[in-house]
Amino acid sequence: MTTQRLTVVQILPALDAGGVERGTLEVGKHLVEHGHRSIVISAGGRLVEQLTREGSEHVQWDIGRKNLWTLRLIPRLRRFLRDNRVDILHLRSRMPAWVAYLAWRGMPHNARPHLVTTVHGPYSVSPYSAVMSKGERVIVISEMIRDYVLKNYPACDPDKLRLIYRGVDPRVFPHGHRPTAEWLADWQRQFPQTVGKQLVTLPARITRWKGQEDMIEIMQRLKASHPNAHGLIVGEPHPRRRAFLDELRAKVRAAGLDHAISFVGHRADLREIMAISNIVLSLSREPEAFGRTTVEALSLGVPVVGYNHGGVGEQLAAILPEGAVAPGDIGAAAERIAQWLDKPPPVPETQPFTLQRMLESTLDVYLELARNPTLG
Repeated sequence: MTTQRLTVVQILPALDAGGVERGTLEVGKHLVEHGHRSIVISAGGRLVEQLTREGSEHVQWDIGRKNLWTLRLIPRLRRFLRDNRVDILHLRSRMPAWVAYLAWRGMPHNARPHLVTTVHGPYSVSPYSAVMSKGERVIVISEMIRDYVLKNYPACDPDKLRLIYRGVDPRVFPHGHRPTAEWLADWQRQFPQTVGKQLVTLPARITRWKGQEDMIEIMQRLKASHPNAHGLIVGEPHPRRRAFLDELRAKVRAAGLDHAISFVGHRADLREIMAISNIVLSLSREPEAFGRTTVEALSLGVPVVGYNHGGVGEQLAAILPEGAVAPGDIGAAAERIAQWLDKPPPVPETQPFTLQRMLESTLDVYLELARNPTLG
């Protein structure tokens, strides 16, 4: 436990689901475990119960609504920061960041918390997005995001940037993990067409840039040489984008792959599905800021074939370089998958993108600021 007890406020729109939300909970839990006070401000959601159970406090304000009325929260937040003697204000999303930044900027310099932002993705370049570069420390989640900030926000001092990769807990995604017999029996009842097959899995929201169309073409190329290969498309579309799912199903039928590709929808048991897979894919047509499922699969010991750009390219370079293929090169991806279905590559038992490293590095940023009031 550190000697200095911090009060840290993290702000984001809501606590329903997603990588930003999960990271907020993980940091909150780590803070509490190390004797600090953790507060999260959001509009609420299904993760609030877990957040508070793990020791953080939750303040329910609709601070992410993209509406000028939201700016009314500025004086209220300023009072909250002052009354709670907040040491660190950590901003994770643009609309709440504007409210918080304006509240923070209006406080006396010697009475305001230190300001930290995390750039979670390559936002559209605009004055609206620029707020995420205004922290006294700016956390970037991959080299791709660091380059994005330096290129698009030249006013941001490079010395303020801190590269902290997202991470997974190897206790949750242990190398060589096997599902229980009960889970396996239930899976085989639901998807009997997968029994005895070599599973090639693409876990991703069903949207045009995530690569499901490329996967269909890959499976078409594999069907002659590897008739035992079976593709799993795991994920669901946004409710307003269901037409694309229908389009994908039609492409599968037209390619004669009904027997070789299964759409399994959104699953809460993705770890188990990846664990029974022979290969996991990352085929995003645009670079991912990080790409958590890639490192989750690799942590499980499952090889990944992915397009060599963004955070996924950085992960593969560090863990399984031979899994990287040029973005959009369907032929190279199909060839690598065919090779690995015949002879799987060894996946290292340890990897550097761990949750513990992420949490320790984040707390280090907070302490760096808090221990030296002149920093900023």
